[in-house]
Amino acid sequence: MPDYVDMIKKAFSGREAPPLCYLHSFGCQQNVSDGEKILGVLCDMGYGVTEDMENADLIIYNTCAVREGAELKVYSLVGNLKKLKENNPELIIGLCGCMAQQEKTVEKIRKSYRHVDLIFGTYALKELPRLLYTVLTEKKPVSDITEYDGVIPEDVTSVRKDSIKASVPIMYGCDNFCSYCIVPYVRGRERSREPGAVLNEVRQLAEAGYKEIMLLGQNVNSYGKKLSEPVTFAELLREIDKIEGDFRIRFMSSHPKDATKELIDAVIDCDKVCKHLHLPLQSGSDRILEAMNRRYTAEKYMEIVDYARSRIPDFSFSTDIIVGFPNETEEDFQDTLDILKKVEYDNIFSFIYSIRSGTKAALIEDKISDEEKSGRMRRLLELQREITDRRFKRFIGRTLDVLFDGESNKEGFCSGKSDEFIIVEAKADPSVIGQRKQVRITNAFNWALQGELL
Repeated sequence: MPDYVDMIKKAFSGREAPPLCYLHSFGCQQNVSDGEKILGVLCDMGYGVTEDMENADLIIYNTCAVREGAELKVYSLVGNLKKLKENNPELIIGLCGCMAQQEKTVEKIRKSYRHVDLIFGTYALKELPRLLYTVLTEKKPVSDITEYDGVIPEDVTSVRKDSIKASVPIMYGCDNFCSYCIVPYVRGRERSREPGAVLNEVRQLAEAGYKEIMLLGQNVNSYGKKLSEPVTFAELLREIDKIEGDFRIRFMSSHPKDATKELIDAVIDCDKVCKHLHLPLQSGSDRILEAMNRRYTAEKYMEIVDYARSRIPDFSFSTDIIVGFPNETEEDFQDTLDILKKVEYDNIFSFIYSIRSGTKAALIEDKISDEEKSGRMRRLLELQREITDRRFKRFIGRTLDVLFDGESNKEGFCSGKSDEFIIVEAKADPSVIGQRKQVRITNAFNWALQGELL
């Protein structure tokens, strides 16, 4: 098989300066991680990286398909690139990621956005050199949205823009098929990386000085089930915790149906694992949960919360909530509010239900008005604001471990996240960025904490 990486590198060798690529990833952290790998492949072929698309020789949008609004935004941005292509006919424009994995997207791009040269799906990273070589030499558009071939590429170097925090995918795909979600259709079925590969990557990041490592998967709780020698996610956490280095561990996403006491014990027992769990509820109504195909009940969900709180009384939880799922009644919505009151989340991420064509929920006739959905969202946010106000005050007078990752909007202050995944601001010199510091909390708002460096 031709070595397309080497062939492209040789084609660029006579240039005074390397060609430049611009890549923008939309959506989740898994997409951002994929984008880092794409940049790694491009750099291996001789490309440099630029943050200015007007100076780029290659522009790639790494797309998200979770919500229709995200797709519409991408189409708008791709349309805006037509002018750049007219001014620079040699410019190569590419589209990849979850949107690109859908046949309907390829058809629309080919019909209405003919200035796009390159389309590749979520499984085609290893084919990028071949595809790009074809565009460069034959001057014709190409696409590859073939299905998964069973291989997880482990020989790709990521180009990471962040020198403080790093993401490590531990698995890909999803077997859950929630009725509102397109992810299993564009990212395929669950497949886990071998634990040795994960441990090696984490070890390298720790040695490079990264202070926070985020383990990624559509459902990390089901990690390892399909490996030839099954390993639980809790076991993986305990092995990562043994790796030497001054870093902390986070993970997402965590599906309640697979959340176990074993997982909670690992989170609490492991020194490096943050004492926080993002556990998406989506709805507090068993009827709606069944319609969503979530495969747990509100009671089952609360068992996990209660167990964690039995070990650490103020254990930190955050969650995702979908408001206005098709035919959600006022009683269903009240069930969700009841769970908020019982759990008392530190933070919630809430969304008004958005139809995704291709999912089962898109076929349900929805009788709830947009006005009613918006009203429920306001009520949800008002309740959570009250809860956050009360919950955050518990930190006043306490000392938290904070990883500072940037300057605050408030002059003279820097900000970061506590172990509990809460924003903390403190008066500090920018030299603290990238460091973990002890901060004594002096004030609490409904969006952040404020304190003094110790």
